[in-house]
Amino acid sequence: MKLDHIGIAVKNLDEAVKFYKDVLGLELVEREDVPEEKVRIAIFKVGDVFIELLEGTSEDSAITKFINKRGEGIHHIAIRVENVDEVSKKLKERNVPLIYSEPKIVAGGKRKINFIHPKATCGVLLEILERCE
Repeated sequence: MKLDHIGIAVKNLDEAVKFYKDVLGLELVEREDVPEEKVRIAIFKVGDVFIELLEGTSEDSAITKFINKRGEGIHHIAIRVENVDEVSKKLKERNVPLIYSEPKIVAGGKRKINFIHPKATCGVLLEILERCE
């Protein structure tokens, strides 16, 4: 396992990208729509870790709901694993509450994800992520 990225919920992706790219000088490595999660994302490389900016694309998006309730800010921390199915199974066996009963394939098949509920992690939403590229 290793830290993959920090997810930051933003109201306006284009404005946020300008700040992270033009002001901070971070390298923008990817922008994409992730319809399975109802978000648009921009990913910046910071050393061996990424910052993922997320903008909700609908009122029922988890990101839109998060911003409406808590405002912009850190949404989740993602840990990269070799096999998200295996990790999810082990967590279930230990009665760790997961957001999805089964991992989801997102981003056109590039990633497989699940989330550990914040009530199990001292208030932090943890994503477990397998890169399928």
